[in-house]
Amino acid sequence: MTPLHNYRWSRLSCQTEPTVAAELAEKTKALSDELSISPLLARILVRRGIDDREKARVFFRPTLDDLHDPFLMDGMDRAVLRILQAIRNSETITVYGDYDVDGTNGTALLWTFLGSLGGKVHYYIPERLNEGYGISNSGLDRAKSNGTTLVISVDCGITAVEQIKYARSIGLEVIICDHHEPGEILPDAFAVLDPLKPGCRYPFKHLSGCGVAFKLIQALANQEYAQTFLGGDAIEHVAGYLDHVALATTADIVPLVGENRSLVKLGLELINARPRPGIRALIESAGFRVGKIATGNIVFGLAPRINAVGRLGDAQRAVRLLTCSSYEEAIELAKVFEEENRNRRKLDEDAFSEALELVEETFDFKKDNVIVLHSDQWHPGVIGIVASRLVERYYRPTILMTTVDGVAKGSARSISGFDIYQALKKCEDKILQFGGHKYAAGLSVQIDRLPEFKNALSVVTEELLDKELLVPEIDIEAEVEITDITPKFVNLLNQFAPFGPQNSRPVFAVRNAEVVGTPRIVGSNHLKFKVRKGERVIDAIGFNLGPLIDRVNGGGKRVDLAFSIDEGEFAGTAIPQLKIKDLKPAFGADF
Repeated sequence: MTPLHNYRWSRLSCQTEPTVAAELAEKTKALSDELSISPLLARILVRRGIDDREKARVFFRPTLDDLHDPFLMDGMDRAVLRILQAIRNSETITVYGDYDVDGTNGTALLWTFLGSLGGKVHYYIPERLNEGYGISNSGLDRAKSNGTTLVISVDCGITAVEQIKYARSIGLEVIICDHHEPGEILPDAFAVLDPLKPGCRYPFKHLSGCGVAFKLIQALANQEYAQTFLGGDAIEHVAGYLDHVALATTADIVPLVGENRSLVKLGLELINARPRPGIRALIESAGFRVGKIATGNIVFGLAPRINAVGRLGDAQRAVRLLTCSSYEEAIELAKVFEEENRNRRKLDEDAFSEALELVEETFDFKKDNVIVLHSDQWHPGVIGIVASRLVERYYRPTILMTTVDGVAKGSARSISGFDIYQALKKCEDKILQFGGHKYAAGLSVQIDRLPEFKNALSVVTEELLDKELLVPEIDIEAEVEITDITPKFVNLLNQFAPFGPQNSRPVFAVRNAEVVGTPRIVGSNHLKFKVRKGERVIDAIGFNLGPLIDRVNGGGKRVDLAFSIDEGEFAGTAIPQLKIKDLKPAFGADF
């Protein structure tokens, strides 16, 4: 079995050319002086593109005024005019969403907002097991049967060329709100909103599907009709939907930079100050506290519960919870989410155990670059989760597939730096259907063509995948001393949140720290110990790093540590704590 912990440590300051390094140093000094912060914190900001006071203001204290003009998005004018026409004429609108956190929150957002404008609005989420992902002819038929004339998709539709043709043939007009990669041919919809669409001049390209839907309601709120109908400040009314955007954006693992970071920061403030009943019930059932919700709580607690109801059954239950106006009703719905999440975990563990056995039996780590597994027994609702766990375990691009209606359907997950979507695109003649992002995709393959597909993907990854990428890398912001980790330093560092892709919690290194006391395993294989450098002793914890206990056991051992800085709690007081990413014998880290 490949080692679980075999990281390359790479110091970011060593990755730049001399001229770039000189420019970085100059900008760092200027920002440090301008904001009166330490050069270390200034350097972290500059590396994130925050190199002047105004950018720092947007980074730390964003407002709605900092968001881009929604009408920069191609197709927005047509979409707004058509929706207002439908509302004025009392046409029936159906919001057609995906069954994950992004799609259900986008659906909840649009359904609620259009209803607040007096719209006659239904919503529809396809059943994952019976209909699969995206817009389907059967779903369009259902919309047509309830009198719908306008369909608005959320988090799906950008590759639904044939389905949009069918919609037109039965008298439905469609507005697409999506954020996935478009195919070579765009659907002939009434309007297509997708920042990735060729020719779209919207400046931020990484919105979630719900984020695109938010831009649509932001544009609608600018119209005289909406301002008259809503009264007061329609834009502030729109801000009330940022909780949905924060959940969706965080759960969909899109880059947490630029506009996404502003949307999530503002949305988290709303969730923590005034959570709507459904979100409050979800927070409490997950064992979290309102007022303390961060991106990690969403990714590891709230999102799995929302996803579980769509993975194992009817995702419309997620929209019902998210739009619920009664806290008592929300509590009852949240109990269902807990039960579904328990069921999902059992299916997840069973599939993961079987997948581990298959990898150990069939995978050659010296020759193979990509893991492709298929089993008739796996539940289609958990293969994406299991694929992600295999990537974490073995650090290889991974595709897990199961059989649905005689076809192998699956989920692809990738490693940092490798575009799995483009790899699949090079094998598209072996694939029935695929779509997704750089690091996550869905696909369908004929059962009898699985060996052919696997071989083709193996050839493609051999061509495209740099072998260096197969060893996970830890990017070290800087070497520090334990004495640098003061409460003030930690407080400023915490303000870099919300953390997520491309705005991760900074990682530091300490050299030659002495292990003190008795290291121990706590919880589910977590390594806990204390280290000393000079006169300062500090707590450290390495989640899932129990296998490394021999590196710290034995009294007085000295280690090099790679860590982020978190806060623990002692007697009601927050205290700094090292969250260990990796550890090696002293001076064993080459970077």
